[in-house]
Amino acid sequence: MFERSAIAASRGPMAAFVGIGVVWGAFMATLPDLKEGLGIGDGELGLVLVFGSIAAIAMMLAAPRIGGVLGGAALPLGAAAMGVALMLPAQAGSAAWFAGAMLAMGGASGAADVWMNARLATIEATRRMKLMNLNHAVYSFAYAGAAALTGLARAAGLSPGAILTLAAGAVLLLALVAIERDGAIDGFGRGYGARPSPSLGPVPVLAGLLTLIAFLTENAGEAWSALYIERDLGAATGQGSYGPALMALTMGLGRLAGQAMAARIADRALLRGGLIVAVAGAAAVAAAPGVLAAYAAFMLMGLGISVVVPTALAMAGRLAEPAARSRAIARTTVLGYVGFFLGPPVLGFVAELAGLRASYRLVAALLLAALALQARLARLDR
Repeated sequence: MFERSAIAASRGPMAAFVGIGVVWGAFMATLPDLKEGLGIGDGELGLVLVFGSIAAIAMMLAAPRIGGVLGGAALPLGAAAMGVALMLPAQAGSAAWFAGAMLAMGGASGAADVWMNARLATIEATRRMKLMNLNHAVYSFAYAGAAALTGLARAAGLSPGAILTLAAGAVLLLALVAIERDGAIDGFGRGYGARPSPSLGPVPVLAGLLTLIAFLTENAGEAWSALYIERDLGAATGQGSYGPALMALTMGLGRLAGQAMAARIADRALLRGGLIVAVAGAAAVAAAPGVLAAYAAFMLMGLGISVVVPTALAMAGRLAEPAARSRAIARTTVLGYVGFFLGPPVLGFVAELAGLRASYRLVAALLLAALALQARLARLDR
């Protein structure tokens, strides 16, 4: 499905993709224990988690300018910052301190997210290679592996502090792998928005809105599936962790398939098919009668949503003028991250009022709306 040269070409950003997968896979899988330790409800947890999203968006806006100062060191430093921040949530003794930990985690991962995608876009343009689906697949596999190992560790009785410290050590090692001799990121040297022209047009907005809904859907699986499976469906402690793990694993497989399909079918067709499958998966999650059915539904939802973000980013870069390519991808990513901003409070409040099944019905409705956005973007892709 991909060549060895693609792995070699994207070694630096790929290490960062693995790192961010480990960070959020381990964190989200320990969330039931962290929530229990804090003694807070779904709504309050949603509000606390939103601090991470706020920090991520703020740092994504600042990342291009900061990256211009750091140069080739930006990506490994961003990965190292993620590793350090991952150790903080388990140390928090109150919701306020936990919110501070979310600020650190969100800020570090937000900056790294922009740098690794923009660095990847630079490599794609320079070497004329398609790398987005491959690297996003690697992220999904890393997330799945971290979540699955965390589930085993929870079942064995390891504390959240021990689990997150071990995961943080792995991320710090990956930061060393992310060091490149030439880690330049095209178009970011003078800072975000330094050039008002060429105009980016509507493509990054449409691609960004699609990414927003895709990220919100991922967040619904990553942040809430463990609670949904263990609390609403009555699974044993640790079994809920396999919800996000299976979804992430399926997303990885879907992105590898997307890497191969991108050479055979149009991006717009791949995007439309993925959204249709994701709608079916979200509806199945909301209607799941038991744990096994929920596992299968999360896998279906993950399979469908897996190709949306990398394909939308690829279209944003491909349809932009060369001088605006990195800016277009940055704007798409920033807008998309609003999905992580909206996801925790919206899904948390809906869960508080009507239960998590209602939250997943809302996700299915948003995915239906995304099909209209995809149709508009397809008309621009001629």
